Amino acid sequence: MQNETARAGSDVTHGEADILHRLDAVVRDPAAARVIERVTTEVEALLSVDSATRLAWRTLPLSIYGALPAGIASSWVFALRRDCTSGAERHPNSVQRVMSYRGSADMQTWNVDEWVSHRLISEPNAPMRDRWLSIPIGVWHKPVMSGGNWIVVSFHTAPDDQLIEERARDDARPHKGERSELYAGRSAR
Repeated sequence: MQNETARAGSDVTHGEADILHRLDAVVRDPAAARVIERVTTEVEALLSVDSATRLAWRTLPLSIYGALPAGIASSWVFALRRDCTSGAERHPNSVQRVMSYRGSADMQTWNVDEWVSHRLISEPNAPMRDRWLSIPIGVWHKPVMSGGNWIVVSFHTAPDDQLIEERARDDARPHKGERSELYAGRSAR
């Protein structure tokens, strides 16, 4: 566990690494995995309904998991369309911990004046740093997919009905303006 940490531009604390290991264990639990698989099928189907849809999502009930780390208030499955980006976004009210569940992509984070790559894969035996990414509150991030669709399981510190998504008006300069809305009430964009 010592050096297998996720990152968002800098090293993650030992406490954060512990949280990621605990989340990894609950996602792998067979009962939770069955629910995640069912929801994955649903959200991937949303991508096939409209070719303009770049990402689709559903919340997961926290009750499907065993004991979660303190502060986890919601869980999500996202399906992201292959060969595109869903655009730059950030969450001003939540830490996001994201796991590459199926497929792979480059989850880029904004570091003051440039995008930093974090290539995430879904190989279960790969180091944690290659499968998980912690994204602090307010950090711009954008997934860049190639090849196949990318499925992620995400945990947030904001409840599902309060998670705010701020989207950049310009992905090349996300800090130059954004628009904001809740995820609640929507299932794709």
